[in-house]
Amino acid sequence: MAMSGTYVAEVPLKGLAEKHYKRWRNENHLFPDAVGHHIQGVNIHDGDWDSHGAIKSWNYTLNGKPEVYKEKREIDDEKMTVTSRGMEGHAMELYKVFDIIFQFIPKSREGCVCKFTLIWEKRNQDSPEPISYMKLLKSLVADMDDHILKGQNKA
Repeated sequence: MAMSGTYVAEVPLKGLAEKHYKRWRNENHLFPDAVGHHIQGVNIHDGDWDSHGAIKSWNYTLNGKPEVYKEKREIDDEKMTVTSRGMEGHAMELYKVFDIIFQFIPKSREGCVCKFTLIWEKRNQDSPEPISYMKLLKSLVADMDDHILKGQNKA
């Protein structure tokens, strides 16, 4: 069993890349209302909602259980990329490294693709590979698309 790895997934989305990127970059406070079945709360510990280097904690549900994830944010507006570097929380009890990179790539006709990458390294041999986290992230990205589309259609 691998002690570290990189998982990559692509989720096709109907909403515009700019709208998705803005939500993931600047509007994390809207997540509990938009996808409350996944995310119950987001709190800022350092920085602002939209600042590079901001430290936030996320309250979420994984496999029916409440968990917390504290991250440090990195933002790249040119590539429409948000990187979340794990600092503390449930995932960090299992993994030394737990970094998530979300990139929103416009499609030529309409919509976009969210390419997300999970880079991980286990703390010990008994830690599971983060397959359940990948499923959560994929579902979270897809479910946010519905909320983005509702807002896009109003605009």
